[in-house]
Amino acid sequence: MTDLATPATHVWPPADSTPFVDHPGLLQAHWVGAVAVITLTRPAKRNAMNDPLVHALKSTFEHMPAQAVAAVIHGQGDHFCAGLDLSELQERDAVEGLHHSRMWHTALNAIEYGRVPVVAALHGAVVGGGIELASACHIRVADDSAFFALPEGTRGIFVGGGGSVRIPRLIGASRMADMMFTGRVYNATDAERLGLCHYKVDAGGALAKAIELAQRIGQNAPMTNYALMHALPRIADQTADHGLFTESLIAAITENAPIAKERIRAFLEGRAAKVRAS
Repeated sequence: MTDLATPATHVWPPADSTPFVDHPGLLQAHWVGAVAVITLTRPAKRNAMNDPLVHALKSTFEHMPAQAVAAVIHGQGDHFCAGLDLSELQERDAVEGLHHSRMWHTALNAIEYGRVPVVAALHGAVVGGGIELASACHIRVADDSAFFALPEGTRGIFVGGGGSVRIPRLIGASRMADMMFTGRVYNATDAERLGLCHYKVDAGGALAKAIELAQRIGQNAPMTNYALMHALPRIADQTADHGLFTESLIAAITENAPIAKERIRAFLEGRAAKVRAS
């Protein structure tokens, strides 16, 4: 596993590195330490999503190597992802459209409910299916070049990649409806304020920040990360009584892990850093 220096967006991937996943013209994955950096490699199409790319994402996350502690997704070139590749949009009947949408759901679920936490590094266009992809990630970092839009409403279609479930959880159904009704475009500053992204950085800095966060997340106890990915969203969807009961079960399981016991001992014995104001 290659331990590469934290990159700047414009020089990634390093010329002397070998991808551990390579779907030519779709995506590649490289190591930065134990962080898997997955790059969408369709820059001429602004990394728009076609069916082969969706399948490649699904395969990559379903077969994530055991040594990975976290992952980062970003786009090669000037954009993260401009959404569905409309040049490859086929005329489908209702049944075919249903199954096509469910194929996207399966792929993005492999990201959201996979084995490792995923950080999205966003720049340029984060549009349509690009927002759907970003919303399946657990943390989102946008640089100042990023812009966010859901143009499906103006094109006579509806989101089909899970956006109607994930995006309202971030910004509310009313704001999502406004984006689709009107074609409204948000810049990175407003996107951070609304909750479309967690962090905003200078142009060109999203990938480095995303990798920094992924490395930090990867130092957490694995069971805690797993609980945050798999239990927390489900608890949020439960009634309060059911959620509290689920919380108790998950808390008991995570606290029973050997790494958790050792870290608590380290804190009590003064061997662990205390939380301080940044």
